[in-house]
Amino acid sequence: MTSFLERAPAFFDERAAIHRAWRHHLHRNPEIAFEERDTAAFLAARLDEMGLQTRQGFAGTGVVASLHGKGSGPKIGFRADMDALPLNEQSSLPYRSTRAGATHACGHDGHMAMLLAAADYLSRQEDFAGTLHFIFQPAEEAAGGGRAIVEDGLFDHAQCDLVFGLHNWPSIEAGRIAVQPGPMMAAMDLFTITITGNGVHAALPHLGTDTIVAAGALTQALQAIVSRSIDPHQQLVLSITQIHGGHSLNALPDNVEMRGTLRYFDPDVARTAHRRMHEIIEGIARTHAVEIALDLRSQYPVTANDPDAAGIMLNAAELVPAGGVAITQFLPSMASEDFAFMLAARKGAYAWIGNGRSTALHNPEFDFNDEILPLGAQYWVALAQACQKHPA
Repeated sequence: MTSFLERAPAFFDERAAIHRAWRHHLHRNPEIAFEERDTAAFLAARLDEMGLQTRQGFAGTGVVASLHGKGSGPKIGFRADMDALPLNEQSSLPYRSTRAGATHACGHDGHMAMLLAAADYLSRQEDFAGTLHFIFQPAEEAAGGGRAIVEDGLFDHAQCDLVFGLHNWPSIEAGRIAVQPGPMMAAMDLFTITITGNGVHAALPHLGTDTIVAAGALTQALQAIVSRSIDPHQQLVLSITQIHGGHSLNALPDNVEMRGTLRYFDPDVARTAHRRMHEIIEGIARTHAVEIALDLRSQYPVTANDPDAAGIMLNAAELVPAGGVAITQFLPSMASEDFAFMLAARKGAYAWIGNGRSTALHNPEFDFNDEILPLGAQYWVALAQACQKHPA
């Protein structure tokens, strides 16, 4: 088994230009949630060339390829997300996005390329047992593709004892793995607030009700939930991300719509935040003589690692010395990840791989660091080897 991983660095050096070209193609042709049809076709074509058993159409655009080793062994799932963000890229890269309103500003192009490269290597090996499922999941970006693909029978088709996910992460050294048991990413709720009043001439506000002023007061008041209703030792983020209202310079609008998100780890914190939102909204509505409706939906659960599976990911990191010593103690992120739905359905774990850059995820200038593509692919191979010791 030692040679199983030892052969990998030379292979990824030899195939580096091909794997990088795959990543640049995916970056140049981004597609947003549940629209990843060209992306799926490209992935399936590469996987078919490797001789893998490939099936398309999971949750609409998802792709799953299976590799069966020699002899019995564990059934393992490796997952990469597929979708781009609905942003316009702001870069002068030669492979920049060619599609308006879509760019891979979260590095999902790199995630797909790393897993494709790993499949490229593993499909040529004969000295492993069990089954590997390469899972390319659509619609991670707040669209619930993780839930959709599980509900569409992912694990009926691709039976898994364990499932693993990997995400590039800024401000961590290039190729370095960060993994720990328990929470990695926060739960996410999404909400829409609709304020309805009596629109009127802007010069005669006393004859109507001002939904804009009400929205401003509500924006301020909701922030007090974090600072005054939640134990400061607990974690909660409440962000208003959109406010839409009015079309005229000299008229107060009938309606204002506000949208936002809650992030947390403790369900009790969420219950307190939900209760206080309703109470504050009721008070603001009475104060400003408007009607306010709240549509509040739980979107993603906490992404929490199984301790044993996290240990396997740590063991795999130790098999790739080029990535450096793994980080095993850190604060989980308040961002959210729909890989949580796979972890709710199967034991598994999720790790970050440092991208060595400071540009934040979801920034329109973000570009995945090609230097970590072979390191990430080697890590997947190392994880395949580490899983060999896990009983089926």
